[in-house]
Amino acid sequence: MQTKMKIKAGIDLLMTVLLLLLMAYQITGQELHEWFGAGMLLLFLFHNILNRKWYGNLFRGKYGLLRVIQTAVNFSALITMLCLGFSGIVMSRHVFAVLPIRGPMATARMMHLAASYWGFVLMSVHLGLHWRMVLGMCRKLTGSREKAKIITWILWVMAVIPAMYGLYLFGRKDILSYMFLKQQFVFFDFEQSAAAVFAEYIAMMCFWVFAAYYVSKGIRRIPASKNSVQENKKEGDAR
Repeated sequence: MQTKMKIKAGIDLLMTVLLLLLMAYQITGQELHEWFGAGMLLLFLFHNILNRKWYGNLFRGKYGLLRVIQTAVNFSALITMLCLGFSGIVMSRHVFAVLPIRGPMATARMMHLAASYWGFVLMSVHLGLHWRMVLGMCRKLTGSREKAKIITWILWVMAVIPAMYGLYLFGRKDILSYMFLKQQFVFFDFEQSAAAVFAEYIAMMCFWVFAAYYVSKGIRRIPASKNSVQENKKEGDAR
């Protein structure tokens, strides 16, 4: 694996870990939440810098269904992260408190609430749309087709069970009400253990990764989208 790819993989892994830590506000508390948020913002900006060629290829090639979805998810995630960064700085009591950046606190709080859950879903979907790359790395590491098939099946079994549980949790916790601001306050269970909190968010992440991966896999099998998908791969599928 090339050094640049290793750096990209390392950043993506760190962002995934930070995403889970950020969602577990009742475990980390406000100060750590702010530091994790600052780290996430920096890593996200660095991630975009490393993948700047993707932006240069936006007006090249054809746009099939999969490329349209990937582009929409990427830009939605970018907008969401910028909203989180701005609202987080405005509300900051620790990390950015010294900065002369002020704004309407009520608006910032509502923006942060909605963007937090949209960001969680969009980043999970983004990961799922590129899950084929993760599986490809696993195949390269095994160096054997039979071993790769076994690992693929193991990963599938490990993913499908928590994914179904994640879908159940997503509905039970009524996450959509936060995303669309039907509910303007998040009710945290401070008696819930850290292990349980992280397990629930990992399960919900698994659902969106699982769903995005199989949707993209289905689209790739559509003959009409074959050429566009191949073109998209050439122009920066690693994005």
